[in-house]
Amino acid sequence: MTSTQQAIKNDKQIKKFCAYGFLKNLKFFEPYLVVYLLGFDLNLFEIGLLYSLREAIMYLFEIPSGIIADHYGKKKELMMCFLFYMASFVFFFIGGSFLIFAIAMFFFGLGEAFRSGTHKAMIYGYLEKKNWFDQKTYVYGRTRSFSLVGSSISALLSIIFVLSLPSLRGLFLIGVIPYLLDFLLIASYPDYLDERRETTLSMGFVFKEGLGSLSVLKQNRQLRGLLLSSSSYDAFFRTIKDYVQPLLLILFVGSIQDQATMQVKVTLGVLYGAMNLASAFASRNVYRLTNQSSPLAWMNRLFDGFGLLIGLIALGVWIQQPIIIMIAFFLLFIMKDMRRPLFVSAAGDLIPKKQRATILSVESQLRALMLIVLAPVFGFLAQQFSLSLLFLGLGLVILIINRWLVSNMTK
Repeated sequence: MTSTQQAIKNDKQIKKFCAYGFLKNLKFFEPYLVVYLLGFDLNLFEIGLLYSLREAIMYLFEIPSGIIADHYGKKKELMMCFLFYMASFVFFFIGGSFLIFAIAMFFFGLGEAFRSGTHKAMIYGYLEKKNWFDQKTYVYGRTRSFSLVGSSISALLSIIFVLSLPSLRGLFLIGVIPYLLDFLLIASYPDYLDERRETTLSMGFVFKEGLGSLSVLKQNRQLRGLLLSSSSYDAFFRTIKDYVQPLLLILFVGSIQDQATMQVKVTLGVLYGAMNLASAFASRNVYRLTNQSSPLAWMNRLFDGFGLLIGLIALGVWIQQPIIIMIAFFLLFIMKDMRRPLFVSAAGDLIPKKQRATILSVESQLRALMLIVLAPVFGFLAQQFSLSLLFLGLGLVILIINRWLVSNMTK
């Protein structure tokens, strides 16, 4: 560890960045969300529609939220997003119908839209102020690892909660507490991290800034390919990552419509905890890979590995071996959280400073647009055909897409 990295490790604001991610990922309901929704007689297609609604809200508010963050203040916007999250948890808690869950997803989507890209842009600004920008991969990997430790602790605590609470709905009420603490933490950030540039904002200005960002993408083939690679990878991952829940229901219980047994609940909690703990270690150390190859080269390798692991899940479903499915999902989570710091490093070098929050929001918007389509389509295919065919076809599609992206970025 260099002296600069030691200074970063001991820096008070960096510790706050790490604490932010830790608290944000204390989502005790996460290992059980699909199981919870299935318990209200929703099918996979309806659940896909709920996920699609969440992403549609993110899509509509993504670029405007990035521009608002750049011009009215990133700190203020982050505080607002946590109010949306807490409202979402309340509706999930009282939910019992598709409509109530749709309202919950609406607020969750608003929270995601107002958060995405904003905190990363604040980290970039702080690193530049401290002349640490060349350490961005190390810093982001470190903050990301705290986020994943939070996810691990969240999953393990959720086991205690599901063993103690009368129903899964109580997980959402408990989840309000860490988000309230995160709201107060962000309020303690120094005001200069707001990086507010203007006092007025019109729809015409939003449109102008959006066109400016798209112009940068049009002129820069490598940046355009990078954003497409990141957004498509994340879209595929976020669409299928919680399918481990119905898959284990089928293999352990016999049907996705049956109530989850305590064995399934404990297995899911342990699996999510182990996945996130291993991902935290990988995220913290991924900066070492950039000494061997460029971040973009590693991103491409991990994309190919993603496609192969999806094929392995298809095999596990076909031969009814839950251990294969759990190992494959375990590796998928690790690779996802190795890839994100690599993207942040590559993007930081390619994106103009004044457009960082906006262009990072473009990446999130692309991901959301893909998810709007993919979530209900995957749910429909899983409902009408078989999960093994769904995962086999997806694995092939991922490999083809990555080869096409690599070919276009190197022209």
